[in-house]
Amino acid sequence: MAVSSVQILGTGQLLELSRRLRAASGAPIQRNMARRIRRAAEPLHRDLQDTVRNLPIRSQGRRTGSRGGPSPTTRPFRESIAAAIRISVRASSAPGARVYLDKGLLPRDIPVGAVKQLNDGRLRHPVFNNRSRWTNQYTTAMWWDKTVRNHTPRMTAEVARVLDDVRRQLE
Repeated sequence: MAVSSVQILGTGQLLELSRRLRAASGAPIQRNMARRIRRAAEPLHRDLQDTVRNLPIRSQGRRTGSRGGPSPTTRPFRESIAAAIRISVRASSAPGARVYLDKGLLPRDIPVGAVKQLNDGRLRHPVFNNRSRWTNQYTTAMWWDKTVRNHTPRMTAEVARVLDDVRRQLE
């Protein structure tokens, strides 16, 4: 599972239902469906943000004789990642919900690759942007994937319930 995107799509059912909604010109029904699908994805969104905010990151520790210093940035690393996690819901052409990491909202000095490394459990980066000295930091591996896996059954059931309700309204 890629860190940058999670999609909840029942392509066959959602596409068929979307076509029927357009044919019935049910704009209020479409808005209601989109709102309920978003509501089904919001707990995952919040949980991903909370998980990354509270992610323990351990370092290797300093070697003897090595100097330390203040961080070159005042912006919190984990909070910046949490702020870049977004939800997108579509009820028309490609219906479904998507929880993803918006690369455009990440600060320039945090590459998307760093978030993928964080999901793998090891973050390798230069020490204070000194490209001749590198260090490793470790965290809980697969935090994104585990969080998504925990929410998938609930979200799938909720989206199925929404689809059934909309189908009943169209009949």
